[in-house]
Amino acid sequence: MKKSVSIACIMVAAFGLAAPAAAFEPNRPVEFVVTAGPGGGTDIFARTIQAIIAKYELMKAPVVVTNKGSAGGAEGFVYTAGYKGDAHKLAFGTNNAYLLPVRAKVPYKAEDLTPIAALASDEFVLWVNGKADYATAADFVAKAKEGGLKIGGSQSKDVDQILTSMVNDATGAKINYIPFKSGGEAAVQLAGEHIDANVNNPSENAGQWQAGMVKPLCVFKSVKLTSEAKVVGDKGWSDIPTCKEAGIPIDNYSMPRTVWLPAGVEPDVVQFYADVLRKVSETPEWAKYLADTSQSPAYLSGDDFKAAIEMDGAAVSEVLKREGWLAN
Repeated sequence: MKKSVSIACIMVAAFGLAAPAAAFEPNRPVEFVVTAGPGGGTDIFARTIQAIIAKYELMKAPVVVTNKGSAGGAEGFVYTAGYKGDAHKLAFGTNNAYLLPVRAKVPYKAEDLTPIAALASDEFVLWVNGKADYATAADFVAKAKEGGLKIGGSQSKDVDQILTSMVNDATGAKINYIPFKSGGEAAVQLAGEHIDANVNNPSENAGQWQAGMVKPLCVFKSVKLTSEAKVVGDKGWSDIPTCKEAGIPIDNYSMPRTVWLPAGVEPDVVQFYADVLRKVSETPEWAKYLADTSQSPAYLSGDDFKAAIEMDGAAVSEVLKREGWLAN
Protein backbone atom coordinates (compact mmCIF):
# COMPACT_ATOMS: atom_id res chain seq x y z
CA MET A 1 0.00 0.00 0.00
CA LYS A 2 1.45 3.33 -1.01
CA LYS A 3 1.82 6.12 1.52
CA SER A 4 0.56 9.54 0.51
CA VAL A 5 3.09 12.37 0.60
CA SER A 6 2.00 16.01 0.86
CA ILE A 7 3.17 18.63 -1.60
CA ALA A 8 4.60 20.58 1.34
CA CYS A 9 6.80 17.62 2.31
CA ILE A 10 7.98 17.24 -1.28
CA MET A 11 8.91 20.93 -1.42
CA VAL A 12 10.81 20.66 1.87
CA ALA A 13 12.74 17.63 0.61
CA ALA A 14 13.42 19.15 -2.80
CA PHE A 15 14.55 22.58 -1.73
CA GLY A 16 15.85 21.96 1.77
CA LEU A 17 13.21 24.23 3.35
CA ALA A 18 12.83 24.02 7.10
CA ALA A 19 9.44 22.89 8.32
CA PRO A 20 7.67 25.49 10.50
CA ALA A 21 8.49 25.18 14.20
CA ALA A 22 5.81 23.79 16.46
CA ALA A 23 4.12 26.17 18.86
CA PHE A 24 5.93 26.45 22.18
CA GLU A 25 5.14 24.16 25.07
CA PRO A 26 7.42 23.70 28.10
CA ASN A 27 9.37 20.45 27.96
CA ARG A 28 10.77 20.49 31.49
CA PRO A 29 9.57 21.64 34.95
CA VAL A 30 8.41 25.26 35.11
CA GLU A 31 9.48 27.27 38.15
CA PHE A 32 6.96 29.71 39.65
CA VAL A 33 9.14 32.24 41.51
CA VAL A 34 7.12 33.89 44.29
CA THR A 35 8.56 37.31 45.10
CA ALA A 36 7.33 37.13 48.69
CA GLY A 37 7.44 34.80 51.66
CA PRO A 38 5.28 31.72 52.23
CA GLY A 39 1.65 32.27 53.19
CA GLY A 40 1.32 35.85 51.94
CA GLY A 41 -0.90 37.20 49.19
CA THR A 42 1.59 36.66 46.37
CA ASP A 43 2.34 33.13 47.57
CA ILE A 44 -1.37 32.23 47.64
CA PHE A 45 -1.78 33.83 44.21
CA ALA A 46 0.93 31.63 42.67
CA ARG A 47 -0.08 28.42 44.42
CA THR A 48 -3.73 28.87 43.48
CA ILE A 49 -2.69 29.13 39.83
CA GLN A 50 -0.43 26.09 40.22
CA ALA A 51 -3.35 24.05 41.61
CA ILE A 52 -5.75 25.11 38.84
CA ILE A 53 -3.21 24.31 36.11
CA ALA A 54 -2.73 20.85 37.60
CA LYS A 55 -6.46 20.17 38.04
CA TYR A 56 -7.37 21.09 34.46
CA GLU A 57 -4.09 19.84 32.93
CA LEU A 58 -3.50 23.19 31.25
CA MET A 59 0.09 22.24 30.49
CA LYS A 60 2.00 18.97 30.53
CA ALA A 61 5.11 20.13 32.35
CA PRO A 62 5.04 20.07 36.16
CA VAL A 63 5.16 23.31 38.15
CA VAL A 64 7.51 23.91 41.09
CA VAL A 65 6.91 26.90 43.37
CA THR A 66 9.85 28.59 45.13
CA ASN A 67 9.79 31.62 47.45
CA LYS A 68 12.35 34.39 46.99
CA GLY A 69 10.92 37.36 48.83
CA SER A 70 13.89 39.18 50.31
CA ALA A 71 14.39 42.92 49.69
CA GLY A 72 10.71 43.60 49.10
CA GLY A 73 10.54 41.02 46.34
CA ALA A 74 13.66 42.19 44.53
CA GLU A 75 15.35 38.83 45.20
CA GLY A 76 12.78 36.99 43.10
CA PHE A 77 12.85 39.46 40.23
CA VAL A 78 16.65 39.55 40.14
CA TYR A 79 16.70 35.76 40.12
CA THR A 80 14.18 35.54 37.26
CA ALA A 81 15.83 38.31 35.24
CA GLY A 82 19.10 36.40 35.51
CA TYR A 83 17.67 33.63 33.31
CA LYS A 84 17.40 35.73 30.16
CA GLY A 85 15.64 33.86 27.38
CA ASP A 86 14.59 31.00 29.69
CA ALA A 87 11.00 29.97 28.99
CA HIS A 88 10.71 27.98 32.21
CA LYS A 89 11.03 30.73 34.85
CA LEU A 90 7.96 32.81 35.78
CA ALA A 91 7.99 35.50 38.47
CA PHE A 92 4.81 36.22 40.44
CA GLY A 93 4.41 39.65 41.99
CA THR A 94 2.46 42.88 41.87
CA ASN A 95 3.26 46.29 40.44
CA ASN A 96 6.48 46.00 42.46
CA ALA A 97 7.97 44.30 39.39
CA TYR A 98 8.24 47.62 37.58
CA LEU A 99 8.14 50.04 40.53
CA LEU A 100 11.01 48.63 42.58
CA PRO A 101 13.69 49.82 40.11
CA VAL A 102 12.12 53.29 40.17
CA ARG A 103 12.18 53.76 43.93
CA ALA A 104 15.12 51.62 45.04
CA LYS A 105 18.61 50.68 43.93
CA VAL A 106 18.07 47.09 42.83
CA PRO A 107 20.25 45.03 40.45
CA TYR A 108 17.64 44.70 37.73
CA LYS A 109 15.61 46.97 35.46
CA ALA A 110 11.97 46.63 34.44
CA GLU A 111 13.22 45.89 30.92
CA ASP A 112 14.91 42.74 32.26
CA LEU A 113 11.46 41.18 32.62
CA THR A 114 8.78 40.34 30.05
CA PRO A 115 5.16 41.02 31.09
CA ILE A 116 2.79 38.10 30.60
CA ALA A 117 -0.45 38.99 32.34
CA ALA A 118 -2.25 40.54 35.28
CA LEU A 119 -5.00 38.35 36.72
CA ALA A 120 -6.50 40.20 39.67
CA SER A 121 -6.72 43.59 41.30
CA ASP A 122 -6.20 43.86 45.06
CA GLU A 123 -8.17 46.82 46.35
CA PHE A 124 -7.27 49.27 49.12
CA VAL A 125 -9.64 50.25 51.92
CA LEU A 126 -9.32 53.03 54.50
CA TRP A 127 -9.73 51.30 57.86
CA VAL A 128 -10.03 52.85 61.34
CA ASN A 129 -10.35 51.31 64.77
CA GLY A 130 -13.77 49.88 65.55
CA LYS A 131 -14.18 52.31 68.49
CA ALA A 132 -13.31 55.40 66.42
CA ASP A 133 -16.08 57.99 66.14
CA TYR A 134 -15.45 58.64 62.43
CA ALA A 135 -18.67 58.01 60.52
CA THR A 136 -17.25 58.83 57.08
CA ALA A 137 -13.97 59.31 55.29
CA ALA A 138 -14.71 63.03 55.28
CA ASP A 139 -14.77 62.97 59.11
CA PHE A 140 -11.40 61.25 59.13
CA VAL A 141 -9.90 63.78 56.70
CA ALA A 142 -11.19 66.71 58.77
CA LYS A 143 -9.36 65.35 61.81
CA ALA A 144 -6.28 64.47 59.74
CA LYS A 145 -5.96 68.07 58.58
CA GLU A 146 -5.28 69.03 62.19
CA GLY A 147 -2.21 66.78 62.15
CA GLY A 148 -1.08 64.08 64.53
CA LEU A 149 -2.87 61.07 63.06
CA LYS A 150 -0.81 57.97 62.32
CA ILE A 151 -1.49 55.55 59.49
CA GLY A 152 0.31 52.23 59.31
CA GLY A 153 1.23 50.10 56.34
CA SER A 154 3.52 47.50 54.87
CA GLN A 155 7.08 48.66 54.10
CA SER A 156 8.42 52.12 53.29
CA LYS A 157 7.94 53.90 49.95
CA ASP A 158 5.71 51.02 48.85
CA VAL A 159 2.05 50.92 47.83
CA ASP A 160 0.64 51.79 51.29
CA GLN A 161 2.89 54.81 51.81
CA ILE A 162 2.38 55.92 48.22
CA LEU A 163 -1.38 55.89 48.77
CA THR A 164 -0.98 57.79 52.05
CA SER A 165 0.98 60.47 50.20
CA MET A 166 -1.77 60.66 47.59
CA VAL A 167 -4.41 61.13 50.32
CA ASN A 168 -2.39 63.91 51.94
CA ASP A 169 -1.87 65.63 48.61
CA ALA A 170 -5.51 65.31 47.53
CA THR A 171 -7.06 66.46 50.81
CA GLY A 172 -4.53 68.68 52.57
CA ALA A 173 -4.31 66.15 55.41
CA LYS A 174 -1.13 65.71 57.46
CA ILE A 175 -1.14 61.99 58.15
CA ASN A 176 2.08 60.49 59.46
CA TYR A 177 3.04 57.13 57.95
CA ILE A 178 4.38 54.31 60.15
CA PRO A 179 5.95 51.38 58.25
CA PHE A 180 5.54 47.79 59.45
CA LYS A 181 6.80 44.49 58.08
CA SER A 182 3.44 43.48 56.63
CA GLY A 183 -0.20 44.37 56.24
CA GLY A 184 -0.97 41.77 58.89
CA GLU A 185 1.18 43.63 61.41
CA ALA A 186 -0.51 46.92 60.47
CA ALA A 187 -3.88 45.23 61.07
CA VAL A 188 -2.83 44.15 64.58
CA GLN A 189 -1.52 47.64 65.38
CA LEU A 190 -4.80 49.24 64.32
CA ALA A 191 -6.90 46.73 66.25
CA GLY A 192 -4.81 47.52 69.32
CA GLU A 193 -5.32 51.30 68.88
CA HIS A 194 -1.59 51.92 68.40
CA ILE A 195 -2.24 53.70 65.09
CA ASP A 196 -5.27 55.61 63.81
CA ALA A 197 -5.77 53.95 60.42
CA ASN A 198 -4.39 51.70 57.73
CA VAL A 199 -5.12 51.20 54.03
CA ASN A 200 -4.97 47.41 54.03
CA ASN A 201 -6.39 45.21 51.31
CA PRO A 202 -9.79 43.71 52.24
CA SER A 203 -8.42 40.27 53.13
CA GLU A 204 -5.79 41.73 55.48
CA ASN A 205 -8.40 43.28 57.79
CA ALA A 206 -11.38 40.97 57.23
CA GLY A 207 -10.89 39.05 60.48
CA GLN A 208 -10.58 42.18 62.60
CA TRP A 209 -13.65 43.69 60.94
CA GLN A 210 -15.62 40.53 61.65
CA ALA A 211 -14.54 40.79 65.29
CA GLY A 212 -15.58 44.46 65.46
CA MET A 213 -12.01 45.61 66.13
CA VAL A 214 -11.77 47.74 62.97
CA LYS A 215 -14.22 49.22 60.48
CA PRO A 216 -13.95 50.36 56.85
CA LEU A 217 -14.66 53.95 55.84
CA CYS A 218 -14.20 53.71 52.05
CA VAL A 219 -12.60 51.77 49.21
CA PHE A 220 -10.19 53.42 46.75
CA LYS A 221 -12.09 52.25 43.69
CA SER A 222 -14.22 53.98 41.07
CA VAL A 223 -17.15 51.66 41.83
CA LYS A 224 -18.15 49.73 44.93
CA LEU A 225 -16.88 46.22 45.54
CA THR A 226 -19.23 43.66 44.03
CA SER A 227 -18.97 40.86 46.60
CA GLU A 228 -22.30 40.35 48.35
CA ALA A 229 -20.69 38.40 51.20
CA LYS A 230 -21.69 39.72 54.63
CA VAL A 231 -18.93 40.24 57.18
CA VAL A 232 -20.53 41.88 60.22
CA GLY A 233 -24.27 41.41 60.64
CA ASP A 234 -25.91 42.69 57.48
CA LYS A 235 -22.80 44.67 56.44
CA GLY A 236 -20.48 43.40 53.73
CA TRP A 237 -17.96 44.46 51.12
CA SER A 238 -20.53 45.93 48.73
CA ASP A 239 -21.73 48.30 51.47
CA ILE A 240 -18.40 50.15 51.66
CA PRO A 241 -18.69 53.50 49.83
CA THR A 242 -16.05 54.60 47.35
CA CYS A 243 -13.55 57.06 48.75
CA LYS A 244 -14.39 59.59 46.06
CA GLU A 245 -18.02 59.72 47.14
CA ALA A 246 -17.10 59.56 50.83
CA GLY A 247 -14.80 62.58 50.93
CA ILE A 248 -11.38 61.66 49.47
CA PRO A 249 -11.01 62.75 45.81
CA ILE A 250 -9.03 59.72 44.62
CA ASP A 251 -10.87 57.83 41.91
CA ASN A 252 -9.00 54.54 41.86
CA TYR A 253 -5.96 52.92 43.45
CA SER A 254 -5.32 49.20 43.30
CA MET A 255 -2.51 46.67 43.16
CA PRO A 256 -2.41 44.24 40.23
CA ARG A 257 -1.38 40.61 40.68
CA THR A 258 1.12 40.07 37.89
CA VAL A 259 3.19 37.36 36.16
CA TRP A 260 6.50 37.83 34.34
CA LEU A 261 9.05 35.97 32.22
CA PRO A 262 12.71 36.94 31.83
CA ALA A 263 13.61 39.25 28.97
CA GLY A 264 14.65 37.68 25.69
CA VAL A 265 11.94 35.03 25.38
CA GLU A 266 10.18 34.42 22.08
CA PRO A 267 6.67 35.82 21.44
CA ASP A 268 5.15 32.34 21.23
CA VAL A 269 6.40 31.64 24.76
CA VAL A 270 4.64 34.73 26.06
CA GLN A 271 1.48 33.80 24.18
CA PHE A 272 1.51 30.25 25.54
CA TYR A 273 1.61 31.37 29.17
CA ALA A 274 -0.85 34.22 28.56
CA ASP A 275 -3.31 31.66 27.15
CA VAL A 276 -2.78 29.32 30.10
CA LEU A 277 -3.35 32.14 32.58
CA ARG A 278 -6.45 33.29 30.70
CA LYS A 279 -7.88 29.77 31.00
CA VAL A 280 -7.04 29.83 34.72
CA SER A 281 -8.97 33.11 35.10
CA GLU A 282 -12.07 31.52 33.56
CA THR A 283 -12.38 28.64 36.06
CA PRO A 284 -14.78 28.47 39.02
CA GLU A 285 -11.78 27.91 41.29
CA TRP A 286 -10.38 31.27 40.26
CA ALA A 287 -13.74 32.94 40.89
CA LYS A 288 -13.72 31.41 44.39
CA TYR A 289 -10.17 32.65 44.99
CA LEU A 290 -11.22 36.19 44.05
CA ALA A 291 -14.27 36.00 46.31
CA ASP A 292 -12.32 34.57 49.23
CA THR A 293 -9.67 37.28 49.00
CA SER A 294 -12.06 40.12 48.07
CA GLN A 295 -10.10 40.91 44.91
CA SER A 296 -11.52 42.11 41.61
CA PRO A 297 -11.19 40.18 38.34
CA ALA A 298 -8.71 41.96 36.08
CA TYR A 299 -7.21 39.74 33.41
CA LEU A 300 -4.92 41.74 31.13
CA SER A 301 -2.29 40.61 28.64
CA GLY A 302 -0.51 41.88 25.55
CA ASP A 303 -0.85 45.56 24.68
CA ASP A 304 -3.59 46.09 27.28
CA PHE A 305 -1.29 44.95 30.06
CA LYS A 306 1.59 47.06 28.74
CA ALA A 307 -0.65 50.14 28.61
CA ALA A 308 -1.79 49.55 32.20
CA ILE A 309 1.83 49.23 33.32
CA GLU A 310 2.75 52.50 31.62
CA MET A 311 -0.23 54.35 33.14
CA ASP A 312 0.36 53.03 36.66
CA GLY A 313 4.10 53.62 36.46
CA ALA A 314 3.59 57.25 35.40
CA ALA A 315 1.09 57.95 38.20
CA VAL A 316 3.27 56.41 40.90
CA SER A 317 6.45 58.02 39.59
CA GLU A 318 4.77 61.40 40.02
CA VAL A 319 4.26 60.65 43.71
CA LEU A 320 7.80 59.33 44.12
CA LYS A 321 9.20 62.45 42.49
CA ARG A 322 7.10 64.76 44.70
CA GLU A 323 8.22 62.95 47.85
CA GLY A 324 11.87 62.67 46.77
CA TRP A 325 11.72 58.87 46.77
CA LEU A 326 13.12 58.26 43.29
CA ALA A 327 16.21 56.06 43.20
CA ASN A 328 19.27 58.00 42.11
